[in-house]
Amino acid sequence: MNVLESLKETESTLVFGNREAEASEVVYDSRKAGKGAVFVCIKGTKVDSHDFIPQVIEQGCRCLVAEESLERITGRAGRLPEDMTVIQVGNGREALAHLSAARFGYPAEKMVCIGVTGTKGKTTTTYMIKAVLEAAGKKVGLIGTAGAVIGDKTYPTLNTTPESYELETYFARMVEEGCEYMIMEVSSQGLKMHRVDGITFDYGIFTNISNDHIGPDEHKDFQEYLYYKSQILKRCRIGIGNRDDTHFDEIAAGHSCKLYTYGLEGEGDFRARNIRYVSEADFVGLEFSVKGLQDMDVRVNIPGKFNVYNAMAALSVCSFLGLPGEKVRHALEHLHVNGRMEIVHASERCTVIVDYAHNAVSMESLLKTLRDYHPKRLVCVFGCGGNRSKDRRYSMGEIGGKLADLCILTADNSRYEKTEDIIADIRESLEKTGGKYLEIPDRRQAIACSITQAQPGDMIAVIGKGHEDYQEEKGVRRPFLDRQVIEEVIAELEGRQGAGNVR
Repeated sequence: MNVLESLKETESTLVFGNREAEASEVVYDSRKAGKGAVFVCIKGTKVDSHDFIPQVIEQGCRCLVAEESLERITGRAGRLPEDMTVIQVGNGREALAHLSAARFGYPAEKMVCIGVTGTKGKTTTTYMIKAVLEAAGKKVGLIGTAGAVIGDKTYPTLNTTPESYELETYFARMVEEGCEYMIMEVSSQGLKMHRVDGITFDYGIFTNISNDHIGPDEHKDFQEYLYYKSQILKRCRIGIGNRDDTHFDEIAAGHSCKLYTYGLEGEGDFRARNIRYVSEADFVGLEFSVKGLQDMDVRVNIPGKFNVYNAMAALSVCSFLGLPGEKVRHALEHLHVNGRMEIVHASERCTVIVDYAHNAVSMESLLKTLRDYHPKRLVCVFGCGGNRSKDRRYSMGEIGGKLADLCILTADNSRYEKTEDIIADIRESLEKTGGKYLEIPDRRQAIACSITQAQPGDMIAVIGKGHEDYQEEKGVRRPFLDRQVIEEVIAELEGRQGAGNVR
């Protein structure tokens, strides 16, 4: 690819060398820079890769894209090789995104791209859209919290929205695998760090925003957080937003897309009406009617009013894709989202749900939601991560004591702390509420106890780890998946008592 041409949409200037310089690879890790590669220098929070310019030149790299001036670069590296090319850019991360897209032949342009942003609901909404599309026979790629999903393979990712080069690598793989649609969670950090620069989403969805992700390594304040969330509506052709969110008008200000809205209140373009909570032996979820630009009755097998919002987001975007109504309804009724309000078991004996809730806000929302289904008892199995703020332990202990009928305190990635010490911190605030609790440090035994001691009509929430498939203790991660443990306990009960008695 022609490097300068690939940067035409960015602030870029040739300051040394050949305007026609080409590269066959894009690199931002100095250890991988060599002949045929363009090295993109990025000033990170901890490392400034401009420091490695002499090293990459010595390794044979002859094309640099840098934020620094030519004078500063020669001050670092001395006299540059005659066949060297240096392009100065305003932002290295932005340049990396555009070069990465060019490196792989702009794969995002070969698929229908759907981006979802918001404080909550991104993962569930993307999986709802994916389920509907696949039910209609479409091949879909997905990128988000749980990794990159292409066909039947899942690739782990470090961030909800990976670095731009990694993103483009997955996009290219999706195209190779025949994906027609790409769905991704677009985090505020991903937008701030230019990871999705150069991508124009066909559809951009805003779910909601609340005070979160504020801190030294994230956003300086809520206004900055809101600003980056709002950028999704300036990077898409058709925007779809939650009209009920209190900050919607601020999010929508200055949007450049054709904008549609959804909600449960007011007069959005897509409106949910007649919401009903359903708890049956083989189905726990919601029923509601959709009115406005779409008219249908749907069932969603995930509990909670907030999942009506997620379903409405998915239904809204899918309404533009010409999908058969019966396929849409079937997909939502049989939905499966790993670790997000995931109903692993439902019977007359009990309902067991796995969720990723790992702080007081999400735990409170979850338990209040489950209360709407009027269980005989609401049992919560949880712990807290080690080497993390103790405030989380105190607040979760208080919420559990107030909202659950029984808490079972156990391990959750204790890391380098003792599980018993973490449980003691949780217990300190839980006891003040007068709530009932058990302490079972072994998470497998805790889950087994919640099920084997269940009373007919109980609802059991196993929270904190969700989709995570490991337990971390003393620096070692060993395989552990809540869903799998639940299924094993149920299977053992059925084998011991007979399936008829387990129901």
